[in-house]
This record gives sequence, C-alpha cells and structure tokens, in this order.
Amino acid sequence: MWCQRLAWLLRGCHGSPGRRWPQLPQAPRPILAAPARCQTTAPASPPCAWQLHQDHLELRYGSTVMRLDFVWLRDHCRSASCYNAKTKQRSLDTASVDLAIQPQAVRVDETTLFLTWPDGHVTRYGLEWLAKNSYEGQKQQVMHPRILWNAEIYQQAQVPSIDCRRFLETHEGLKEFLQNFLWYGIAFVENVPPTKEDTEIVAKRISIIRETIYGRMWYFTSDFSRGDTAYTKLALDRHTDTTYFQEPCGIQVFHCLKHEGTGGRTLLVDGFHAAEQVRLQAPEHFELLAKVPLKHEYVENVGDCHNHMIAVGPVLNVYPWNNELYLIRYNNYDRAVINTVPHAVVRRWYHAHRALTTELRRPHNELWVKLKPGKALFVDNWRVLHGREAFTGYRQLCGCYLTRDDVLNTARLLGLQA
Repeated sequence: MWCQRLAWLLRGCHGSPGRRWPQLPQAPRPILAAPARCQTTAPASPPCAWQLHQDHLELRYGSTVMRLDFVWLRDHCRSASCYNAKTKQRSLDTASVDLAIQPQAVRVDETTLFLTWPDGHVTRYGLEWLAKNSYEGQKQQVMHPRILWNAEIYQQAQVPSIDCRRFLETHEGLKEFLQNFLWYGIAFVENVPPTKEDTEIVAKRISIIRETIYGRMWYFTSDFSRGDTAYTKLALDRHTDTTYFQEPCGIQVFHCLKHEGTGGRTLLVDGFHAAEQVRLQAPEHFELLAKVPLKHEYVENVGDCHNHMIAVGPVLNVYPWNNELYLIRYNNYDRAVINTVPHAVVRRWYHAHRALTTELRRPHNELWVKLKPGKALFVDNWRVLHGREAFTGYRQLCGCYLTRDDVLNTARLLGLQA
C-alpha cells in the first residue's frame, strides 16, 4: 500500500505531461547566474554541464541528468559542521533549512560541485557521489544484484555447498556462502552435526535468530502439534512462510535430522524468476500484483497454542523508484478473504494471480532437493518459495527464522553488495 501511495506522490511531484512545475517564490537575494544560461565546464571525462532554475539545479554528468532541489543540496551537505564523518550521521537540523533557500553562487569543476549559501556556508559535492546518490542515479541502479534461475540454470551453475568448519571458522567460507545466498536466494552448509544445538550454532554465524510464535529453534514432525498443514505428512505446494506477519521472516533454515521412510523431497522455486517472466509477458499483471493489497491470516487453536495473525500487503513488493522486486508474499494456504479489492479490479487480479501461479508451477522452474542429515539449507523467504512432496515414516526437521537485517549486515561487513 505504501508503495502505491509513494508512487502516487512521485507522480504528483513530477506532474502530468504538458504541465509546468510550480515555481517557488523568488528569494530575497538573487542567484549569481542567469537562470536561463547554461554553464559548461572545461572538457572532461565524463562531460558535465549545469543549469540553474528557480528551485533546483539541473546537472548533466556523463549520461545522467539530475534535478537537484536546493533544499536537498543544503540538507545533504557533508561539511564538518553538517555531517559527522566519524559516526556517518547528519548533524544539520533539517528543519532549520529555509524551504525557499537558493545558493548565492555555484561553481563546477571537473570533479566537484561548489555551492555558496546566503549565510556564506560552502557545500562541496563530488560529481560521482551526486551521480550515484541522486534520484536519477538510484533509478538506474539495482539495490540487490541477483541471478534469476530455474532448475536448469541453477544446476548448470554448480553452486558449491560450504563445509561446516570452513563456514564457521573462516571469513572466506562465510563470504562465499553469503555471496551464493545473495545471488540465488538459497545456500547449503554441509557436514553439520545432525542436532538442534549444532544447527543453531550454524544459524547464528550469520544472524540473530528471530523468535516467533513457533519458538526460537523448532523441531518439525508430522504429529499435527500445530494448526498447520506443514505438521502432517501431506504434500505442500510452493509458498513463502509467515505471509501473515507484518514483516514476513527474511531467512529460513532447514536441517533434516532424521527420516526413516520414503518421499519428502523439498521443492524450491525462484519466485523472482517467475515474477520476471510475468513482467516480460504481461506487465499489466505484474503491476496489478504489486499494487493490490491483500489480507493474509493465520488462525490457530491447538492445545496451548492460540494465535490469530493478520497482515496486509501485495503479492509482489517493489521499490517505487526503480520498480525492483524485493519481496514476494505468496501463500495460497494463508491468504485470507479477498475483501480489500473492489469489483472492478478483482477479476483482473485473479487473471494476474493465475499468470504468476502458472509460472511458479512450470516443471522447469522446480528444483527438487532431498534434505539429509548433515546438510543445512538456508532459504531467502522473501524470494524463494518452498514446498515438499508427501512422505512416509518418521521425519524430523529442525530449523529457525533469521533476522534479515543481520544477514545483510554480515554480508556488507564482508564487502558484498546487499
């Protein structure tokens, strides 16, 4: 919902075709450059040109054309009095900036933009920094680089599992594991002792364990001890977990401790790959799935477990500035009554949902894995759907949910883009 509102706000800011931007009142002190005159620096690579307007600076650097609001330029000043370089925190009180502020002087050389403000304060920006951090620059960038896959792509990549000791004891092993996880949304650790305690040690290597209504570390058997189909021997269709949480759990860990029987293979599907196929083939379906909010619900009254969880969100969640998908909330078991969608939209939504489901269920998108004792699986629950085939006999798994922020924090500290 917030994505929809933000997109509306962004459209409102840019205005409709043929409509001029609203002009702010003229500041009492004039800008020391003619607004209509284009200033160009000496030849450089990449080339740079700039032009002053009533309320913003238009800056062309290489292939990027930026529209930088004067208030934004004053607010993001990196001088010692405005920004604490040691703590990486803003010192300037944004509310103290005059919303009608204009620079008194502007100068651009081959690498730097200089702005002198009415009080004499000078702000300096590297042009590379502006190109990267402007709205126009961010729109061209990907927040989270990924490799989209189907079963064949993943198998041909021959993504290695990481040995447990190397994972726990070396930065190289940890970094390789996290890079695989960030690229593919799944990663394996081999030779993990098949106990809940050792699985917890492995999980804590990359994140704080998230405690939920299912506990911290959980055992998972077919005893129907919880009001969930997962606690049976039945097959489970592909889905993401905790869609009924306001913030679905980010990462899930599975470790099969014992299985005395047949079946029970784990199904993995790259939801982002399927969504990208929908975007390419029917962009109107993708847009609808990203805008329409749905309720997801979990009701449980079994033994001492009494829970009623509700969350609202679209099936596909995208960053509004670059339309990059970052979360898929797909669980047909836990989707609540559709009562947030008007009649004029609901049929179109069903068509869009069917298109995505068709992609998710294509056999070539299904990666089947037999989990065995000693092989721990980490799944990006915001991206990769999981399921299982029916099984016989006694099957025991343990696992947990991890806090997404801490996993990404660990990756960034190792120099990875996350």
